[in-house]
Amino acid sequence: MNDTNLLGNQPIAWTPTQEVIERAQLTRFMKQVGANSFDELYQFSINNVERFTEEVLKFLDIRFNPPYEKLLDLSDGAAFPQWCVGAGLNIVSHCVDRWMGTEIENQPAIIWEGEEGAKWHWTYEELLEQVENCACGLRYNGLSKGDAIAIHLPMMPQTIVALLAINRIGAIAVPVFSGYGVEAIASRINAVSAKALFTCDGFPRRGKFFNAFEVATEAVAKCPTIEKVICVNRMGSLGSIGTKPTFEDNRFEDWVYFMSFDYAVKGAVGWHTLGYVEETLAEDPLIILYTSGTTGKPKGIAHTHCSFPIKAAQDMAFGTDVGKGTRISWITDIGWMMGPWLIYGALINGATICIYDGAPDYPEADRMWEFCAKHKVEILGISPTLVRALATKGDDLPEKHDLSSLRAFASTGEPWNPAPWWWLFEKVGNSKLPIINYSGGTEISGGILMGNPLLPQKPCSFPAPCPGIDADILDDKGESVGANQVGELAIKNPWIGMARGFWQERERYFETYWSRFENIWIHGDWAMRDADGHWFILGRSDDTLKVAGKRVGPAEVESLLVAHSSVAEAAVIGVPDEMKGTAMVAFCVLKGKATDNLEVELKNLVAKDMGKPLAPSRILFVSALPKTRNAKVMRRVIRAAFLGDDAGDLSALENPNAIEEIRQAAT
Repeated sequence: MNDTNLLGNQPIAWTPTQEVIERAQLTRFMKQVGANSFDELYQFSINNVERFTEEVLKFLDIRFNPPYEKLLDLSDGAAFPQWCVGAGLNIVSHCVDRWMGTEIENQPAIIWEGEEGAKWHWTYEELLEQVENCACGLRYNGLSKGDAIAIHLPMMPQTIVALLAINRIGAIAVPVFSGYGVEAIASRINAVSAKALFTCDGFPRRGKFFNAFEVATEAVAKCPTIEKVICVNRMGSLGSIGTKPTFEDNRFEDWVYFMSFDYAVKGAVGWHTLGYVEETLAEDPLIILYTSGTTGKPKGIAHTHCSFPIKAAQDMAFGTDVGKGTRISWITDIGWMMGPWLIYGALINGATICIYDGAPDYPEADRMWEFCAKHKVEILGISPTLVRALATKGDDLPEKHDLSSLRAFASTGEPWNPAPWWWLFEKVGNSKLPIINYSGGTEISGGILMGNPLLPQKPCSFPAPCPGIDADILDDKGESVGANQVGELAIKNPWIGMARGFWQERERYFETYWSRFENIWIHGDWAMRDADGHWFILGRSDDTLKVAGKRVGPAEVESLLVAHSSVAEAAVIGVPDEMKGTAMVAFCVLKGKATDNLEVELKNLVAKDMGKPLAPSRILFVSALPKTRNAKVMRRVIRAAFLGDDAGDLSALENPNAIEEIRQAAT
């Protein structure tokens, strides 16, 4: 347990019981395809991609009307495949409509709780009714197939309704982070020429009111294509809830009254009925997901009806073992891919989405554990950043709540450090629950690497790639590297969930992922496999440093720093150095106050493990690290602030004040 070197010899921390293996969705799929082991399944999945994909579609019961003429067409090259050619598919029908008349119909589809204590739940039948009403409201207002419609909402039931209703009419959803500022929202709306926007009056964060309506109003003023703004009066700040608010701009409409338009629509034109689902092709655009911009200008990732939802549902079933009735929760936002991933994946699998919207440690530090106990959450998606914060509040907090319903944790978005991984595993999971590590991206529609219920797990690692993902680790020449060798994470075959490009930026997409080696996707992460075949993500390749002739991943040094009892978080950057070429500077967030010799202690800690030349030249103590709203540390922003350079796009920053503190620390 106390091995703090991320690349050291890690022990097996968790091994599945026979009961876990027998109940797993992945076991059921293996029986379907006749595989006797996970390794046999994985080889089948990468050696016969089309056959494997057919079996996944069968497992998820995805039905096309008309059926596809060809499952995979590579005539435009591996970077631009066409899947399910000619097939008819509107994925919303597989999220809600198909469950009517089954045992799922009256099962909870959504269980929601807000920071302020508000609660809400809808069955699948009730969710369908809401989606139908919202779709009719959109049609009534002249919105239709192919239109881009933005969603600027926190994670709440109306957010799910809006997403599904947009897709139901054949329109394209464009989620943006609920906490974005004016320019970030306006730039994304204008990039896709969105015709409508869903927003709300506001929401609470740590007891304070975030005025989303004010931000949205200013953003819309900069967006000439917006014809309609639908506003949820969540906090009642626009007047008494249930009373129609008065808006100065006639494009604005209250959610409650917008949802009542179905009565006007019913008798209007024959096909404008509540049950109507727009006919779309499997490859029609479904959603445009903007990346957080950690490496520069945000990218609009385009996905279709048969890409993102299928991969999300597959990973959720095989990796986190979600099936009919499973209660899954993920701490996320609609603007991060994990928001739509949670919605599409859970509903396609007939599961229950458990949403907490608010600060997960407010008003008390055990709010997250209270929520899980109250709603009997089975699968909890939680970030290493949040775990690091909760671990400082005391080991006794999880023990106060009945967490017996939990079957697994899951995590994505950033690499783990050993100390918080072990804390979650031992103190919350009682050393009995797996932590399903998950790494991929918005462009992948989910994971490249992922744990699952069948494979033993080592701390901070991934036991295998996702089925269907032909993953490898390559050197500078495009050759596979050996055990314990660092290289670029790559994918060597197409998969159904892969992005259909950047929105209206075909060449930029190709240059970003496909230009280095022919027909090979380069993801931009450094990775390695140990001698036992377990995979490790070491950080972004553009973050990797070369110090004194040696390549160093920031995560290696950061893991050593946070192993110190005084350090809560750490980020390492490289700066020019006359002697070494590049020197490391570390920024640490402390659990308490710095002692006089703490910097020396930390330097010695790194030097002892990695050698004196690889110890940071400076260690600076700050109150916070600049992060995106999905908890990724923005090292390029830290480096730019430290060096006094232009940091580029900052629209995804959750805490811009952290930049100024870094600038001051550099002087």
